[in-house]
Amino acid sequence: MRSAGFRFLIVGLLALFMYVPLGLISDVVQSRANYSDDTIAVLSQEWGGSQLFSGPLLRIPVTEPVTYDRRREVIDPSTNQSLRDSDGSIVYEHFQETIIEERPALFLYPNEFDIRIDVTTQERQRGVFVVPVYTTRVQADFDIPVERAREVLSDQEQPDWEAAELRVFLSANRALRGDARLRANQSEVALEPLSAGQGQANGIFARIGDPREIQAYSLEMGTNGAQDLRVAAVGRTSRLVIRSDWPHPSFFGDFLPDGSEISDDGFEANWTIPHLARTLPQISRQNPDIAARKIATMGVRFLQPNDFYQKAYRSAKYGILFIALTFLTILLLDRTNARPAHPVQYLMVGLAQSVFVLVMLSYAEQIGFAAAYGAASGATILLLTLFGATALKLGRRTAVLTGTLVVLYVVLYMILRSADYALIAGSTLAFVALAGTMYLTRNEDWYGPARPAEAEGKRRGWFGRKDGAERGSVDVKAKED
Repeated sequence: MRSAGFRFLIVGLLALFMYVPLGLISDVVQSRANYSDDTIAVLSQEWGGSQLFSGPLLRIPVTEPVTYDRRREVIDPSTNQSLRDSDGSIVYEHFQETIIEERPALFLYPNEFDIRIDVTTQERQRGVFVVPVYTTRVQADFDIPVERAREVLSDQEQPDWEAAELRVFLSANRALRGDARLRANQSEVALEPLSAGQGQANGIFARIGDPREIQAYSLEMGTNGAQDLRVAAVGRTSRLVIRSDWPHPSFFGDFLPDGSEISDDGFEANWTIPHLARTLPQISRQNPDIAARKIATMGVRFLQPNDFYQKAYRSAKYGILFIALTFLTILLLDRTNARPAHPVQYLMVGLAQSVFVLVMLSYAEQIGFAAAYGAASGATILLLTLFGATALKLGRRTAVLTGTLVVLYVVLYMILRSADYALIAGSTLAFVALAGTMYLTRNEDWYGPARPAEAEGKRRGWFGRKDGAERGSVDVKAKED
């Protein structure tokens, strides 16, 4: 590889070839991340899983008396047989019958809905995987304006007030812990689990009797859960307050909090949702709960702040850039050596930087991301420094290689710590590296030392003609002769 241009092309191809090991390593990282997700999902479900509270929802059966015109055979009382006329035809009589029929039930949401949730978190571990789980204590106060029932009923329909039920939807009944109490006008009402035959597979309900005399309700219950917690904004005015000792919340849902305070000791967030902000009817003839769970939720995710699988995956994606910059540094440093670095040596350097991702991931699962990154990057920098000094024979220029590697891995750490600034950091580094290379090679002879035939070609030009300088010198000599 005498020509600098030829060496540059070879090194570029070697850098592109490093996509192969980096791709294989990315698959390993993704596989490990999937295994982690599966383990977290199983452990979360065992603890109760993601929790969604929707309700309370008051259900009132509705009936309507319907009168039908009917006919029946006339029975001869003496013979107890059907009476027949002179032609032998059966004689019928007409009569009216009134039947009480069921109609679509009434569903009413609260007017004022105030809910407060206190969340206590802990971490459960299975193998090397840690999952944040939580225990909640829910306090909900609300009222339900049953006087509006007539707005959606016909003149003949009658609500069955005594059969009214109050329902609360839960993600999973098995997540319930401790006592659940419902009070109506300060009187406790028995709660029962909903069954699939009642239209909802998960939740609790209470037969409260005639709700027209109930002015206020109060519900208390406790649950286990994991990963996230949501509440549906079912009130005409819904107010939610969540307090927790978890310091890394991520708020999500159809409504974000009006305000929140987050510290190392936990967080507190509050929501106030007016009825105009959601497209849910306060009173309906169809169950609105499914829509409420889809379009009117607010909640929080309990996230782990150090997701080293994402960081490892991003480091593999950015790996080609850092391998290429390392190759470029070595190419510039040894371009004056009598025996430049061999392609096999470049491959070993690239493989060492590729294996760095696996080393970092394996140790991060045990000791955390920051410590694992420091150990893996330090070992990689030391290995490449020794390789540059002994195998590549860089001599004092090894310090330049070491400094470049330190800068690269510091920048990579910054990129991995902040996804928001990853693109600007990576693009700036690539631009600076390219600009530096262009400056350092501004006087480089990319064609290399000329051979005799090449020298003759240069004298004659690319197409076999003599260049201007040579023709000029020949003309001058001819004049002198």
